[in-house]
Amino acid sequence: MTDLLITIALCVGCAIAYAIAALIQARYADRPVAELAKLPVLWLALLLNGLGAALHVTSLGFGPLSLIQPLGVLTLVIAVPFAANHAHRKVTRLELTGMTNTVIGLVGLTLLISTSGTKQILSAPELVPLVIATAMVVAVLGLLGRQPGASTLWEAAAGGIAYSVCSALCQTVVVTVTERGADALLQPSMLLGLTAICVFAIAATLLTHRSYRAGLGAPLAVTNLVNPASATVIGVLLLGEHLGTGPVEITVAAGCALLAGLGVTQLTRARDEEVVTVPPEPVAA
Repeated sequence: MTDLLITIALCVGCAIAYAIAALIQARYADRPVAELAKLPVLWLALLLNGLGAALHVTSLGFGPLSLIQPLGVLTLVIAVPFAANHAHRKVTRLELTGMTNTVIGLVGLTLLISTSGTKQILSAPELVPLVIATAMVVAVLGLLGRQPGASTLWEAAAGGIAYSVCSALCQTVVVTVTERGADALLQPSMLLGLTAICVFAIAATLLTHRSYRAGLGAPLAVTNLVNPASATVIGVLLLGEHLGTGPVEITVAAGCALLAGLGVTQLTRARDEEVVTVPPEPVAA
């Protein structure tokens, strides 16, 4: 019972840190990168993201991943009301419905599409193709998001993938060092892994930051959906894991995916409606 309470407390703390960081980033999401570096509050957001990551890693030592992953959606539950409160308004019915559908769908997916593995780290022949493929996918999605009039959800998806691969690489480095000692870091594959962790972490932070420039809810929901989904793909394709689901579970999971997609659509509509309903400036007589 004590470990369960510690796990929940750590996950709640992690969600609060990520939510506050996202809210800060959303306020300055339209600023150029060169200008962001001069804003002290953005460094606070980075520290909060680091704190969230540290709390997440710590929580894995007290509770099962099957519990911790669903609790990750608390970030969305906390961030959307935070954003509404900051704008001095109430959460709209459409935002509430979209947030609820996204959370239920994501929790359902996490609980139903669970993996059990026989291997915990990436080998060198797996790590190199993963890094290359991730860099290509993230770059393409990021470029799509930078096109004039493009949806910010492209960048949110790219950030989610980068975060997920970063986690897989971190796990590989930590397990390798634990088993073989610090000298293992001098291996070419480990040096590549460490470099990729730094690059993907920076890329994920910048991409998710930019994705908030038209609103917080929908991009945050997409990132929270893509992250565990891509982690599952990595586990199945590279880490020797398998999907522990049957036909009924797969059908239910498909329904949860549709529900989560509906939630993201509703959050996007809520964001667009908020922009449209901003009262125009009075015209001088």
